[in-house]
Amino acid sequence: MSQMSTYSIRMDSGLKKAFDSICEDFGMSSTTAINIFAKAVVRERRIPFEIKSENKGVEALNALRLSAKRNGLQDMSLDEINEEIRQAREGISD
Repeated sequence: MSQMSTYSIRMDSGLKKAFDSICEDFGMSSTTAINIFAKAVVRERRIPFEIKSENKGVEALNALRLSAKRNGLQDMSLDEINEEIRQAREGISD
């Protein structure tokens, strides 16, 4: 049997209580659930679920990046970007 180690984490008391309760409903301890999670991360070499931000600014930036890539604009220089901004502010269009 492999050597066992202790992993100590801090968690909001309400979250811990709810997590423990759900794990109990699944018929396992929270320690078992965390071990399952850790094994999945190691096996898959990724977090086994999507983590995303609710930050609308990040979503807007990612949408702009995708739009620039789709339109072949991702390689614009800073000078070209600044010129585009200047023209937009002055109402100049191509």
